[in-house]
Amino acid sequence: MTEGVVKRAFKYRFHPTDEQAAQLLRTFGCVRKVYNLALAERDRVWRDEQRGLRYGDTSALLTRWKQADEYAYLREVSCVPLQQALRHQQAAFAGFFAKRSKYPRFNRRRDLLHRLTTRLVRDNQTIVIEDLAVRNMVRNHSLARAISDASWAEFRSLLEYKCQWYGRELVVVDRWLPSSKLCSACGTAKAHLALNERTFRCDNPACGLVLDRDVNAARNILAAGLAVTVCGDGGRPQRNSPGGQRSTKRKTQPVMAGTLGLAGPGQGQTANSWKAMVFSTW
Repeated sequence: MTEGVVKRAFKYRFHPTDEQAAQLLRTFGCVRKVYNLALAERDRVWRDEQRGLRYGDTSALLTRWKQADEYAYLREVSCVPLQQALRHQQAAFAGFFAKRSKYPRFNRRRDLLHRLTTRLVRDNQTIVIEDLAVRNMVRNHSLARAISDASWAEFRSLLEYKCQWYGRELVVVDRWLPSSKLCSACGTAKAHLALNERTFRCDNPACGLVLDRDVNAARNILAAGLAVTVCGDGGRPQRNSPGGQRSTKRKTQPVMAGTLGLAGPGQGQTANSWKAMVFSTW
C-alpha cells in the first residue's frame, strides 16, 4: 500500500493593537491609492500616446508621487506593499493581454471614501457622527443595497484612524437619539415620521420649521456632539479623543452642520444613506 501525502491547512487570526490597526488601515488606503493612480496613468498614456507602461515605469511614477505634497501621506507607510500593488497591476494587465481576464478596474468607491475622510479630518478639529446599527438596518430589504453602497462601516473606520493620526476629535452620538424626529430649531418631537418623508415640517405652530430631513437630523446630531465637548463625558454621546485622554469642558465655537452625499459611477445619489454624517469647524 502506497502511503499518500496528507496536506493540512491552518488558519491564523491576529488581534492588532489600536495603533497597529490604524497603521494597517493607512497602508491599505495607500495601496488602493497607488493602484488607482497607476491605472489612471496607464489609461492616459495609452489614450494620449498610444503606448503602454510596465512595472518599471509605474515604480518610477511612485517615487515622484511620494515626493509631491499632495501625496505626502504615501511616505508614512512601508514602500513594500505599495510596490507590490504595482506588481499585481502588472500581472493583471498581463492576464488581460493574454485574454485570461478582464481589463483592470478602479476601486472608485474606496478611493472616494479616502479622499472625503481626509478632507473632513484636515479641515475640521471636531467631527460628529451618529452610531448607526448597520447590521440591523441592512435587514430592511428596501434599504440594504443603498446602505451597502454607502460603506458606512468603512467610512467610520477611516474617520477613526485618521482622527487619531491627525490629532482630531471624533464624537459618536448615541444611536437612540431621535435625530430625524426632533425639530432642530425648537426641540419639538414628531410622533411619527415616515421613511419616505424627505422634508421635515415642525408640528409646533409657533415654530413652523421646514427643512430637508437629513439637514435637520444633522443639526440635531451636531448639537448633541457639541454638548459633549462642552460638558465632558457625562453626556450620552461617545467620545473618542486622541491618545485616549478624558474629555474636558470647552467653550463653544462657531460650527457648521451638513450631510454628505456620495454618487459613484453609474450609481444614484446616496445622500439619504449618508444621513447624519455631521462635521463641525472650530
